[in-house]
Amino acid sequence: MTTLKQRLARVIPYFRDNSRAALGLAATAMVVAAATEPMIPYILKRLLNSGFKDTAGVPIWTIPLAIVVLFAIRGVSWWVSSYGLTKASQNAVLAVRAHMFSHMLRAAPALFTRNTASSITNNIVYEIQQGANLLMGSVQILIRDSLTALFFVGYLIVLNWRLTVFVVVLFPIVGLMVRVVSKRLHKLNVAGQNATDDLAYVVEENVLAWRIVRLHGAAEQEQRRFDASSRLMRSLNIKQQASGSLMTPVTQVLASFALAAVLWMALAESSKTHGTPGDFVAFITCMLLLIQPAKHLSDVMAPLTRGTAAMERGLDMLEAVPVESGGAIAPARVRGDIEFRDVGLHYEARDSAEPAEGGATADVPAGTPVAALSDITLAIRAGETVAFVGPSGAGKTSLVNLLPRFVEPSEGRVLIDGVAIADYDIAALRSQFALVSQDVVLFNDSVAANVALGASVDPARVRDALAGANLLEFVQSMPGGLDAQIGHNGNQLSGGQRQRLAIARAIYKDAPILILDEATSALDSESERAVQAALEVLMKGRTTLVIAHRLSTIEHADRVVAMEDGRIVEQGPHAQLLAAGGLYARLHAMQFRGA
Repeated sequence: MTTLKQRLARVIPYFRDNSRAALGLAATAMVVAAATEPMIPYILKRLLNSGFKDTAGVPIWTIPLAIVVLFAIRGVSWWVSSYGLTKASQNAVLAVRAHMFSHMLRAAPALFTRNTASSITNNIVYEIQQGANLLMGSVQILIRDSLTALFFVGYLIVLNWRLTVFVVVLFPIVGLMVRVVSKRLHKLNVAGQNATDDLAYVVEENVLAWRIVRLHGAAEQEQRRFDASSRLMRSLNIKQQASGSLMTPVTQVLASFALAAVLWMALAESSKTHGTPGDFVAFITCMLLLIQPAKHLSDVMAPLTRGTAAMERGLDMLEAVPVESGGAIAPARVRGDIEFRDVGLHYEARDSAEPAEGGATADVPAGTPVAALSDITLAIRAGETVAFVGPSGAGKTSLVNLLPRFVEPSEGRVLIDGVAIADYDIAALRSQFALVSQDVVLFNDSVAANVALGASVDPARVRDALAGANLLEFVQSMPGGLDAQIGHNGNQLSGGQRQRLAIARAIYKDAPILILDEATSALDSESERAVQAALEVLMKGRTTLVIAHRLSTIEHADRVVAMEDGRIVEQGPHAQLLAAGGLYARLHAMQFRGA
């Protein structure tokens, strides 16, 4: 386990490198403020030793004025230090969030299969903000109260060095306690963050699936899941608070022993020395004032540990998955020849490389290798339309996901235009594909922005794409037209309209390779005919891979590839496969018999 020093060394550069001036200003202000603290015992000493009369020619009325000025300087200094540290923390949050979000956008797909959406969101948005605030608040206390304690101890030495020894003994004992408590706090903080992610995930699932939960009467079951996560989080929070609060009573007890020893020593020496009442009162006052910064320093361990753990956890989550890498080949547009050579794809059950088609793993022990694809050898000519059919879990989606490198083959090679896809620049490779999936993803933006996603908006091209998807008339009837906002994931649109908008996006991209994964599944018969006609025009001269369960939509494909258990069992034209009486013929007969 990393030490607190190592964790601080990792996150502090984000603060230092982005806010040197603000941190310098804050540090200077804290030095000034801390230097004013011993002035109160000094003023009391002068007043007592002078018998509350003019001393050294200084009028007595200047003492109240000095106190007002002293507190004004202290107040301004604390405000300046707080402002400087706040600016530094927000600059750090900006830098860390930008780094994390940029990494997320470029990270290998394993990031999204190893972590839930809620945990990634929680880390980037909330944990980093809270962690930075806690860390900067802790740093302020550490610097301010360390300096204050240093100035107090310096003044105590000036007053009586022998008595000061009893005070200084307190600090290493407190330091040892801090070290012990910090280790436990770190473990509890990590466990608490995991519990927070689990609770957020339960909420996220129920927000997304509220219709299913109510339809199946699963509210009580989901309430039990939520309550279990909430109770675990409560328990961990109580343990964190109990551990973090332990330092305060320990510090106070130790301080009481030091204070008792000082009083005993002072009283014992009073008959032997010539110390003045002012010296004695100044020393005791200074000691009492020293207890407060010592208490703050002992209390700071909990927020400091929590802050560093929050920031480090967010960085760990993302940086544990490297960014995607590729080669240097970056063609503007490929021909579209595709070849799979002895390709296999394996994943570990319930691990990072989840099966693309939701293959059942309930009875498979975690970590057991499971084959999604085996011995796939297939060549697709540029401009050819190839349809992939087979039962659920056959490996169809896994196969096409290899092309844009959403998953990596465990064995074999995938080539486009005779070049291994790993040799292509990753952005250039993906620019060659347009995808229309049955799981449509839309953004809370305008119609035009969703159609032209990733490219500049050309209104004329957007209208042409919408017309090709049989959606232009509807969009023109919306308030705002192309600029109409479609809501969270297109919730202002019907299921069929959402799918047609995704088709318009593929038309707009005009990529040489099309991947259609149940592209017309959510359309009514009339819309399906119109969109199918548009897709047939769009597919001309392009390599098209079609995944379909509705076999009537692929009868005119150049070739049909039938898959089962991650293998290709037969391929050929529609009529040829029907005549062969194999898997495709059985699927076709089952579907049309049911119809």
